[in-house]
Amino acid sequence: MGLSFVFLAFFFCQLVCSSSILVCPKHQSISLVKFKETLNVDPSASPRCYPKTNSWNTSRDCCLWDGVICDEMTGHVIELDLSCSQLVGTIDSNSSLFQLTHLQRLNLSWNEFRGCHISPEFGRFSSLTHLDFLNSNFSGQIPSEISRLSRLEFFRLSPSSRTDLRLAAHDFKLLLQNLTQLRELHLTSVNISSTIPLNFSSHLTTLKLGGTGLYGIIPESIFHLPNLETLYLSSNYQLSGSFPKTKWNSSASLMKLDLSRVNFSDNLPESLGYLTSLNSLSLTNCNLRGLIPESLSNLTRIQSLFLQDNSLNGTIPSWVFSLPSLRRLFLSNNHFSGQLEEFKTSSLEEIILGSNQLQGHVPKSIQNVVNLTGLDLSNNNFSGNVDVSLFSNLKNLLGVVLSNNKISLINENKGSFTWPESLNVLLLAACEVKEWEFLRSAKYLWELDLSNNKLQGRIPDWAWSNWLSLITLDISNNMLTSIDSIPLLTIDTIDLRSNLLQGSLPIPPNSTRNFLISDNNLSEEIPSSICNSTSLFMLDLGRNNLKGAIPQCLGTITTLEVLDMRHNNLSGNLPTTFSNGSSLRSLNLHGNKLEGKIPQSLANCKELQVLDLGDNHLVDTFPMWLGALPKLKVLSLRANKFHGSIQPSTMETIFPELQIIDLSQNAFSGNLPASLFQHLKGMRTIDPSKEAPRYRGDTYYKDSITVTTKGLVREIVRILYLYTAVDLSSNKFGGQIPSIMGDLIALRVLNLSHNGLQGRIPPSFGDLSSVESLDLSGNQLSGEIPQQLVSLTSLSFLNLSHNHLRGCIPQGPQSHTFESNSYEGNDGLRGFPVSKSCGDDQVSDTNDTISGPDDEESDSEFWSDFWKAALMGYGSGLCIGLSILYFMLSTGNPKWLVRIIEDLEHNIMMRRRKKQREQRNNRRRNNHF
Repeated sequence: MGLSFVFLAFFFCQLVCSSSILVCPKHQSISLVKFKETLNVDPSASPRCYPKTNSWNTSRDCCLWDGVICDEMTGHVIELDLSCSQLVGTIDSNSSLFQLTHLQRLNLSWNEFRGCHISPEFGRFSSLTHLDFLNSNFSGQIPSEISRLSRLEFFRLSPSSRTDLRLAAHDFKLLLQNLTQLRELHLTSVNISSTIPLNFSSHLTTLKLGGTGLYGIIPESIFHLPNLETLYLSSNYQLSGSFPKTKWNSSASLMKLDLSRVNFSDNLPESLGYLTSLNSLSLTNCNLRGLIPESLSNLTRIQSLFLQDNSLNGTIPSWVFSLPSLRRLFLSNNHFSGQLEEFKTSSLEEIILGSNQLQGHVPKSIQNVVNLTGLDLSNNNFSGNVDVSLFSNLKNLLGVVLSNNKISLINENKGSFTWPESLNVLLLAACEVKEWEFLRSAKYLWELDLSNNKLQGRIPDWAWSNWLSLITLDISNNMLTSIDSIPLLTIDTIDLRSNLLQGSLPIPPNSTRNFLISDNNLSEEIPSSICNSTSLFMLDLGRNNLKGAIPQCLGTITTLEVLDMRHNNLSGNLPTTFSNGSSLRSLNLHGNKLEGKIPQSLANCKELQVLDLGDNHLVDTFPMWLGALPKLKVLSLRANKFHGSIQPSTMETIFPELQIIDLSQNAFSGNLPASLFQHLKGMRTIDPSKEAPRYRGDTYYKDSITVTTKGLVREIVRILYLYTAVDLSSNKFGGQIPSIMGDLIALRVLNLSHNGLQGRIPPSFGDLSSVESLDLSGNQLSGEIPQQLVSLTSLSFLNLSHNHLRGCIPQGPQSHTFESNSYEGNDGLRGFPVSKSCGDDQVSDTNDTISGPDDEESDSEFWSDFWKAALMGYGSGLCIGLSILYFMLSTGNPKWLVRIIEDLEHNIMMRRRKKQREQRNNRRRNNHF
């Protein structure tokens, strides 16, 4: 009986268990299949994943399908994990997915739903505890219905790239208010644009809100969440806060803290030392200052310490290099000084200390940090010899960066030193490197920087063989004399600028995108094979002796962004082959012998920002059609043979972004183009937020242009994008200066000199509040200098010489800083700093009588002489001055005395002006430093 009962119970259990396996309701199976059919499988969407839905077959119970988990008792689908399943498509509100009403966990992460909005129907999953949309590229507004998922414990919605995924500020607060069971919230890179609410779930262990546009003050209550383990608020640039001054996170649960690029503007607090469970601390670019507090030595579990890009100072405490668990130390771009202590821990893997003021010798104990993978000591003041043997035992080393110190890299044991095979990055700029031999064992480099050293002659053949894996090679600013070929098949960037290279131009490999070989002595013609490098972004051949024509095929390389061939001996016509789709942003052919006209094909270069064709032999009229280029900022045609008048344009908008136009030293004629000036929107507003033009690879290249400013020819480089200038000098323009030029308030330089301009200086020039250099010399201007020019407080150079100006020179804060040669050649001008005094031309009669000419002249001379005598009193003593005044009144104004007074007045004023100029220069130097 007992045995029969056991068998019966076993049979019953098998029956129940077998029936519980095959209980997937048919309607749920159908819903899953329909959901699958609305989506596509694209292996390129997630190359490292596999399509789970391929296993879904209606001949099998859906509870056995890949990614599907059912309730053991009811058979309902309660979990659906389709993460990384190569799914592509959209999930509409009528999707059969929403018929799976018993879902508790839903994971759609790492798929491609680009352009798909998150349906409000997701809010119907009332039993949901886990919802994961990580890196699935949903877009649009996150529906408020998500906040109805009151049982949600895990919510992750961080996009993988820039998508327009938004969460309204009100919905953000509602979500935090309703989801009281929430343990993990991941919203990194979702656009929230809100302050941080106060009502967070006390169950939170992970809070990731980096790059969400949060602003305002971080509530201190966040730091006191009792169960918090991970807090990421990084890259919220308008967010600020302060650390608690007392103990916080009392349970010491916090393990990861990232507040990078949040504004604290404070010292590192001692209270950080209470976070004894912390293994990762990231406070990059937080405006922190002061010393590293001693309390951080309590962080014995810390593995990653990121404090770079702040204003921390003092010495780096010795205990930092003794923290037992520390693996990654990033302290670059601060103000640390003093010497480095010896390294006392072998756990360190990355030591990044670049761009400080550290000094002394590089610690030899670096050779004992056997797990080291990356070392950056660049841009400091380290000195002495550094033997490459220091690195021979570091078998895991990936990168060494020692550039721009005062060290000398040596190799005492020549031939026996071997770099680790793992080494990929070696940056040794300005390290007094004189020979190649120490590199012989470095065979797997990706990036090599030997710039600003003392390498001479040729690159050895074995080096080319060893460098086959190189992506970036910089040997600029050395003394190399020849390179026949560059046999590097995977190279991306080659920088050979500022050497002594001679002969023909070496052709870069087809893979090259940035090729810079300017400032050498290369000669001969540019071979057309240069165009085989069809991936070129940047080609800099400037300042050589290259001759012949520019290959026409260069215009057909649509990837080319920068083409710089300035200061060579190139001749012939410009390329006429610039094609549609051109990426060209900067074209600089300044200082050659090019002829002909500007090719109309340049109109295809819609991205063009800088065009410098100056100092050539071009013969053409003004190319008004270039005004259709929407991004053109710089146009220089100076020193050519352009001619004719500048005719009004029929286009509605021309040169909308132009900031620099230089047409000087040509033969343009007619009136100044008033219709052109009224279109120059880029010069009519002052925008301090303007950014420099950016190119792929622009770490290596900066736009520059030659301009005439403050009477000198200068090359403007770094501030080119902020510079605003109009130079029409040395042409044949006539007529009057259009008053509309006063609307160009962003101008820093205005040069209209050496033309045939007539009439008066427009009073509207007083509105040029940013102008620093104003040159109107060598024209036929007449009338008085407008009093409005006194308001130009930025003006540091003024030249009005050789015109027909008359009257009093306006006096103001800046006028005393100008030399007399600013006004020479204008016989009618009076007042400081020219020698003639400037009194009132008339004295009004208070009795309403009209003074006769003789009376006016007599009164004018009297008051002029009166002030001259008073001035002599100021300069020579009151008694002497009054005596001279009495003598003049009693003798009838002798002319010889007037001349003495005039000379004395001039000498006194010149001394005063010199003193003022010295004071101003001192102030400028102080401001600069």
